[in-house]
Amino acid sequence: MNPSELRSSLALAGIFGLRMLGLFLLLPVFSIHAKDLPGGEQAFFIGLALGIFNIVQACFHIPLGRLSDRIGRKTVVLWGLSLFVAGALICASKDDLLWISIGRGVMGAGAISAAVSAWVADLTREQVRSQAMALVGASISLSFAISLVVAAPLYRMITLSGMFVVLAILGVIAMVVTYFVLPDNKPQVPVQQDSLKVVFLRPELMRLNIGVFVLNATQVAMFLVVPRLLEQAGFPLASHWQIYLSVVLLSFVFMVPLLIYGEKKQRIRLVLLIAIILLIIAEIIFTQASTVTLITVALLIYFVGFNLLEALQPSLVTRYAKESKGTALGVYNTTQSIGLFSGALLGGWLMDSHGDLSVFAAGTVLLVCWLIIAWSMGEMPARATDSKDVALKT
Repeated sequence: MNPSELRSSLALAGIFGLRMLGLFLLLPVFSIHAKDLPGGEQAFFIGLALGIFNIVQACFHIPLGRLSDRIGRKTVVLWGLSLFVAGALICASKDDLLWISIGRGVMGAGAISAAVSAWVADLTREQVRSQAMALVGASISLSFAISLVVAAPLYRMITLSGMFVVLAILGVIAMVVTYFVLPDNKPQVPVQQDSLKVVFLRPELMRLNIGVFVLNATQVAMFLVVPRLLEQAGFPLASHWQIYLSVVLLSFVFMVPLLIYGEKKQRIRLVLLIAIILLIIAEIIFTQASTVTLITVALLIYFVGFNLLEALQPSLVTRYAKESKGTALGVYNTTQSIGLFSGALLGGWLMDSHGDLSVFAAGTVLLVCWLIIAWSMGEMPARATDSKDVALKT
């Protein structure tokens, strides 16, 4: 990437990572905190409070993504971040499961994921777009790792309300970065967008949308159980970050060569299928994991596959979508949010009714179905030449 592409990609990856931090920071501590609140005795309602962030996002990804195609990305991103800040402050004001759910719903209404991903595509050439999306994927994984490092000590220091105040402050910082660091990119001339129906029914995009639904549903369900497995194996909650941070960082060592191979050799389909198979292997290991070593191995395998898919899938959406990137990414992120919401609810229900390990069995079934669907994928769309790329703003 040239300096302009790198600067813009890093800034946008940071903004994207902040959004995911709003989800991940609660995962290690929320179920422990919420069990003492009214309604918190049932895992289903805890999952609902976690998942409402994502189902509200699902309602706004498409309209805001489509709007960003028309009026530019910056306005939409600033508006979404302002809602993120407002929702975090609502959550901070009340130590009540209902008000936390309302606040997280407001946070979710600022659904900027589609606009941010489309902005990455606007500011990068296709030759380096998967690497730019890999930075975004890395920000997601690092947000997850950071949240698991800091969540428990932060919770002990400032309680859950204080954690939401921290998120509000980070949201304000992201707004400053958006306004001053990133270029304006209002469309100079109106572009002919595909209709929502055309974008939604395009087979290549449908396949990717199914994939992101399964990926995120299985992820959030899995991490309702993994902390419990580690505790049952004798590994205390306060030390979980040591495993999470290690496997996330190590996963990039294995992921990057595969990503480079897929791009240089034009074998993206093969790498994508390998990533799905890695997720299936991880889920199977989790069903048998009774020691810290096995759990760690499963997490490492999982994050290699997860990081590959977080880099490859959004990049492919932008290649297939052409001039309707915001719309297509809106649909993509809507199915992602529905996946996160469904995974939280399904995971909570399975834990209540069939036990913790049933979550991994269900995840394996979903991932095998995704592998079957992805297997029919054809050749990837050809990358544009430099002469056809969008002019970059410096």
